[in-house]
Amino acid sequence: MSESSFRIADVIAPEKLAGMQPVTTIGIDIGSRQSKAVMVSADHIHTAITASGVHPQETAARLVGKLLKTSSLPRESIAMIAGTGYGRIALQFEDIPAEVITEITCHAMGAHHLHAGTRTIIDIGGQDCKAIKLDTRNGRVTEFAMNDKCAAGSGRFLEKTAEMLGYQLEELGARSMESTKELQMSSQCVVFAESEIISLKAKNEKAQDIAAGVHFAIARRVCNLVNRIGLDPDLAFSGGVSNNVGVKFALEKLLNKTFVAPRLNAVFCGALGAAMIAQQKVSGTAELESKPQEMEVEA
Repeated sequence: MSESSFRIADVIAPEKLAGMQPVTTIGIDIGSRQSKAVMVSADHIHTAITASGVHPQETAARLVGKLLKTSSLPRESIAMIAGTGYGRIALQFEDIPAEVITEITCHAMGAHHLHAGTRTIIDIGGQDCKAIKLDTRNGRVTEFAMNDKCAAGSGRFLEKTAEMLGYQLEELGARSMESTKELQMSSQCVVFAESEIISLKAKNEKAQDIAAGVHFAIARRVCNLVNRIGLDPDLAFSGGVSNNVGVKFALEKLLNKTFVAPRLNAVFCGALGAAMIAQQKVSGTAELESKPQEMEVEA
């Protein structure tokens, strides 16, 4: 598990600082591979990340304990915990008010507080990918498209690729940046893509070139989602895959746009958004949310 602490002024967008509430809340994002938590207090933001366990509640309790230790705050100071992500439904705490909030809502609110001008978000996690449009006035979602029916375009696809190429997942993106040859990956399905990777390896294609081909294949699939809702700058990248430089490079090249530089590791975007929504709920400043339009997406 890894933890960090930051001054609020160094993380939250300057335009949003005045709206911060003097309450302590925690947002927990239980992902399929990693679980993230963010505590927002009067003057600091604390983060923690760990591998997702079999039981989401145990993982969440472990994250809360670590945040309390890092912040030196008493447990009774927590006004609310908001859960989101893959395992959010299982979260509950007997001594602390808790709510569950959808991932899309949390990622939008998190990106909005990191950069108030964000209008479009690409979120790629372990099991799915999303394109989200939001209102710059309040961070509310106005439209989104999601693919959660196929692992292509997700972190799971990258995990499998790294395994097949003999790389650690953490080095896959950097290795793809060493590519000197453009390889076209035609498969739109993970199962067929695996066969394609095997075929390319049999032709003695370099692992770096295959990795780059996979990254661009993922980026093309994600671009299809973005095209369905339209791309309005400023553009943000959230989720665990946002730390993969190969996917980021491929997306920026295909979209011909650059991502906003995050003020916090974007893997925490969903957890931050959950914590901010919890602040709004506790202080009574939360706005009624209309149901955003979801675009039809083929697997």
